[in-house]
Amino acid sequence: MEFKILHRDKGSEARAGILKTDHSEIPTPIFMPVGTAGTVKGVHQRDLQNDINAPIILGNTYHLYLRPGLEVLKGAGGLHGFMNWDRSILTDSGGYQVFSLAAKRKLKPEGAWFSSHIDGSKHLFTPENIVDTQRIIGADIMMAFDECTPWPCEMKYAKDSLKLTHQWLDRGLKQFNSTEPHYDHSQAFFPIVQGSVFKDLRRKSAEYIAEKNAEGNAIGGLSVGEPAEEMYAMLEVVNDILPADKPRYLMGVGTPVNILESISRGVDMFDCVMPTRNGRNGMLFTAEGIINIKNRKWMDDYSPIDISGNSFVDLHYSKAYLRHLIIAGEMLGAQIATMHNLAFYIRLVSLAFEKIKSGTFTAWKEKMIPALSTRL
Repeated sequence: MEFKILHRDKGSEARAGILKTDHSEIPTPIFMPVGTAGTVKGVHQRDLQNDINAPIILGNTYHLYLRPGLEVLKGAGGLHGFMNWDRSILTDSGGYQVFSLAAKRKLKPEGAWFSSHIDGSKHLFTPENIVDTQRIIGADIMMAFDECTPWPCEMKYAKDSLKLTHQWLDRGLKQFNSTEPHYDHSQAFFPIVQGSVFKDLRRKSAEYIAEKNAEGNAIGGLSVGEPAEEMYAMLEVVNDILPADKPRYLMGVGTPVNILESISRGVDMFDCVMPTRNGRNGMLFTAEGIINIKNRKWMDDYSPIDISGNSFVDLHYSKAYLRHLIIAGEMLGAQIATMHNLAFYIRLVSLAFEKIKSGTFTAWKEKMIPALSTRL
């Protein structure tokens, strides 16, 4: 993996760069669509590549491990071959899913025991077998196994959790460095900064992660319920320490406003289920603001979904038509809304790249934030 910063914004910490894997070149800042179980829900791989123009997507280690299972993925030559996707893939470690299964998991020094949400069967994730699993999946970028702390949480809990995450990181790095990729492409390994919303813990974690000199670094445990300003404060602490010449990935974030604010604080990579999940439920993100397409006001509105031209979808479908499909429960409605939102997110970070390049990012961001926050 290679990463090069091409431009820096003069009014903020924003950077525009190029991240290269063996599968694709990825302009940063980048938003990565979430393909939990080997698919971005409702979107054909052809459309992800040609219309939405996503150079990288996510796979979910927890879900792929349980179904279809590692033997199936290995037989297909990894997730790329299994889902017929020839661009980059990043996989999370399963740590967040284990966090979300709080009632069905037990954390121990060796790893995390959990019960499958599918059939209740018992499984153990360790820092070592998570590396082995992601080797089989074949992701271009793989994550260290960590514990994602809830919000709010006590200082003692966050401190103990951070100690465990750092111990797991050392074991995961050792396993990564002592194993080879299964397929004919290289793989990168990103540690994850944790520490909840405690500045001292975040600083300690960022320093620990920076010492590992990994090819990139991730920031986890944010956007789990804390106020946005708390998240931004943690980013400022962490990004002041993480190596400036390595990509920084903020996990699970977020709204268009969150993304622009985080770019201005030095973040390069993002993922979130929001554009797909909210799209399926009729929420659309546009340059003018947020639309609940189910509202009666759109019933006879024949204008494009986004009149600014920030999505390919608006060339084909009106608000009235999309509302009809969503209200009627037609699958095409969820598909169009999902594709619109993903195209909008990708277009937003592409515009951020161009504004950083031209030296106008900060002024553009300040103009965009009020519009992106408006409910239409």
